[in-house]
Amino acid sequence: MMNIHKILKLLPHRYPFLLVDRVTELVLGERIRAYKNVTINEPFFTGHFPGKPVMPGVLVLEALAQAAGLLSFETMGEAPGDDKVFYFVGIDNARFKKPVVPGDQLVLEVSIDRIRGGIHKFKGVAKVDDQVVCEAELMCTMRPFDTE
Repeated sequence: MMNIHKILKLLPHRYPFLLVDRVTELVLGERIRAYKNVTINEPFFTGHFPGKPVMPGVLVLEALAQAAGLLSFETMGEAPGDDKVFYFVGIDNARFKKPVVPGDQLVLEVSIDRIRGGIHKFKGVAKVDDQVVCEAELMCTMRPFDTE
């Protein structure tokens, strides 16, 4: 279990881009299960789409990536901090099966596929009401944070 206070210590994301509300299961080096409560108050619903709000698919992928980051940080025993950040380096086989709308609880299930040469590869599945809404293979790496 991980509440929002611990999540805020591990992830550099903040409103409006923090997309994980709680972690319900975490097995170090293996998998994580977390969720995002999707409400009509999300800023992206204003323009996506007026009168027919749908969570953008790229943000569902981002929520999976944030869950993957939490899994990696806890497994490594560190957070990115001010001097390094976890970057996406690839997304493969992304599939969107069903729209995510206000009122949904987006359940994020991510497992580590492998870690080689500083590249972390994950398998992610996002579900609503036990139905898959998105699945993808995510690749990330930690690099020094350079503002120049």
